[in-house]
Amino acid sequence: MRRLYFLLPDLEVTHKAVEELLLQRIDDRHIHVMARDDIDLGDLPRASLAQRSDFIPGMERGIAFGGATGIVAGLVALLMPDVVITGGAILAMGLVGAGMGAWAGGMIGLDVRNSQMRRFEQPLSQGQILLIVDVPKDRVREIEASVRKHHPEAGYGGTEPTIPAFP
Repeated sequence: MRRLYFLLPDLEVTHKAVEELLLQRIDDRHIHVMARDDIDLGDLPRASLAQRSDFIPGMERGIAFGGATGIVAGLVALLMPDVVITGGAILAMGLVGAGMGAWAGGMIGLDVRNSQMRRFEQPLSQGQILLIVDVPKDRVREIEASVRKHHPEAGYGGTEPTIPAFP
């Protein structure tokens, strides 16, 4: 999957673009809309916390650091005299560390604005609306061309090369 970003001028254009995406068989769970807090999006599919924050990247970093820390702690325990530890215990420490790291990283990530959204802060503050569409990589050009064709006023914000499989 690839994530496409489009900046749209107003709600009317956004409604039309979303309807066209739905007609092109893009599932509504793959369409996300963001705007300033004072703009009522009505029935448009709002961007979830996973799209608005760094929750997923925070969890990913937490898993890596927590797992590594758990394994290192297990290896250090091997060096201690009078401590008997097995490979299974080291693995368990790595898994517990990864779990705790995922939790801590996710909690920290919830408080951080999505790093991909930083480039859209100014247009959003000026009242533009951000349309985020997750599409299969073989349909990227088709969907991009379709939105540009039907909405020349839409600004193309680029493509994110990969998106998490579980947001």
